[in-house]
Amino acid sequence: MTNLRIGVMYDRDWAPEGLPGFARQAEALGVDDLWVVEDLGWNGGVSAAAVALGATERIRVGIGITPAPLRSPALLAMELATLARVFPGRLVAGIGHGVRGWMVSVGVAPSSPLALLEETITAVRALLRGERVELAGRELRLDGVQLVHPPAEPPPVVAGVVRPRSLELSGRVADGTVITEGHGPRDLENTRALTAKGGATADHTLTVLSFCCVGEDPDQVARTLHPHTEGHGAWLGRPQQEVFTVSGKPAEAAAHLHELATAGADTVVLRIVGPEPLGQLEAVLEALGR
Repeated sequence: MTNLRIGVMYDRDWAPEGLPGFARQAEALGVDDLWVVEDLGWNGGVSAAAVALGATERIRVGIGITPAPLRSPALLAMELATLARVFPGRLVAGIGHGVRGWMVSVGVAPSSPLALLEETITAVRALLRGERVELAGRELRLDGVQLVHPPAEPPPVVAGVVRPRSLELSGRVADGTVITEGHGPRDLENTRALTAKGGATADHTLTVLSFCCVGEDPDQVARTLHPHTEGHGAWLGRPQQEVFTVSGKPAEAAAHLHELATAGADTVVLRIVGPEPLGQLEAVLEALGR
């Protein structure tokens, strides 16, 4: 548990202009990570990461996640390299399939989402290492592309995925895996097994996003969580009561974090719902003795 990184998400529904102040306050509380979101119509993940990095001095900033169909791998690598050179060691780049319906709505849905994600992650990682990339793939083509200013320390590129074949793909081509809100300890054990099946080594990281609501009144906590766990349960195809959260009284939330750490999480990113999110974050960190 001592090695577990604790992160906080800047929720996609919060106004972008509030990000710098939130990032500074979260850093002052002692959090390890701040994660920003890229969902269609909400915010740009790379620009949000730049804002958060520029507003802080220490914390690591994660992008969760850039949809591969929306991003040229060459342009994405250029953007990530710029951030990694200016803020070395402080960036994590998440890439995923994107929501299929959203990708259809903007005309970029690939014929093979698995092939596109694999080719994108492979190309981006190679470009960030300074390699000259020749790729004639099923979905992508790169003819001798190379970065002029690759970072000395390439940022980890992680795959934000859910389904079994995608988890195996992540183990094969990514530096780590990000799994979405609602997944609990048993899910993490399965995730580790699937990424290992794909070829993940011991240094392949596992980042878990988790809804979080902290308070002394259990009924109020349940009411606050309800619309989030209900909607996410439907998306995951599981009953609402099986949507795992880091919630309850501060000590209970800390116990849930222990469960995730024991099951193999390297980082847990809290998606805090309800009033005073920074106050809730502070309560969790205090319960952990941080």
